[in-house]
Amino acid sequence: MRYFLVFLSLLILLISPFFGQIDISFANIFDTTKMDYQIFWDIRLPRTILAFFVGAILALSGLVFQTIFRNPMSSPFTLGVASGATLFTAIAIVLGLSSFVSFFAFLGSLATIVILFIIASRFHSSETSSLLLVGIALSFFYSASLMVLFFISNLQESYEIVRFTMGSLDIVGFKDTYLVILAGIFILFMVKYYQNSIKLLLVSYQFAHLKGCNVKQTNYILLISVSIAVGICVSITGPIGFVGLIVPHIIKTITQKSAHTLILPIFFYGGIFLVLCDLIARNLGTTSDIPICVVTSFLGAPFFIYLIIKRKK
Repeated sequence: MRYFLVFLSLLILLISPFFGQIDISFANIFDTTKMDYQIFWDIRLPRTILAFFVGAILALSGLVFQTIFRNPMSSPFTLGVASGATLFTAIAIVLGLSSFVSFFAFLGSLATIVILFIIASRFHSSETSSLLLVGIALSFFYSASLMVLFFISNLQESYEIVRFTMGSLDIVGFKDTYLVILAGIFILFMVKYYQNSIKLLLVSYQFAHLKGCNVKQTNYILLISVSIAVGICVSITGPIGFVGLIVPHIIKTITQKSAHTLILPIFFYGGIFLVLCDLIARNLGTTSDIPICVVTSFLGAPFFIYLIIKRKK
């Protein structure tokens, strides 16, 4: 089963750049005089690589949130972190600071995580579901703030914000992709470095403390790392929901292993999942690509309801 999944995943990764609204030939992608060359190397391949690393970052971020906040329904999307990054990115657009959108997105995600962490420290371990409600409340607050920005922005700025909030992997060239690749490598390194601490935190904060883990420091470092990575992703692609919620649970269910041993699989399959969603979005026969967030939400919302029902039982 494991080898079949790996083979299927690699197959999806390999064929993704060849499918879209315009058919391209493998024989022409190395001919610089052909349109297929530009489509493959400037659009399709960068988009596939971007989708892989964004999905990987979001999936691994979901694992970190679920571990630190001790709630299986935690993710950058459900806790409002992606919404915070989106709001601050929209602020950068309205202020005419488009060159600093990555920095603003990082500030938005970091501010949200700080708020969540302060509130979470006041809860008992049995009240983790309350944190989800806080995340939902923050999302509503950010949405209201975003409406204010729509009201005060001009037509061009409003259009940019609307397009941004729908989530998109439309890029040309590798300029933005390089930044996301670095963010992916960074978050993977940080989570792997704190793998043993995550193992202890999965049991309980008290157990981790008794084993010599500096719980507060570990949480702060992991959350700041996640803020940087998620902020970079959101500033480039916009908010993409439910990846961090779906992938960790699916991988844990399939493998039946502890989450701390699944860091690399969650990273890998998170990337494959978003590549698959992007492949679906680009090949539905519509006049334009479906926003990637629409596809992930269609898959993620029923799964989120399933988790709530399962948790209730």
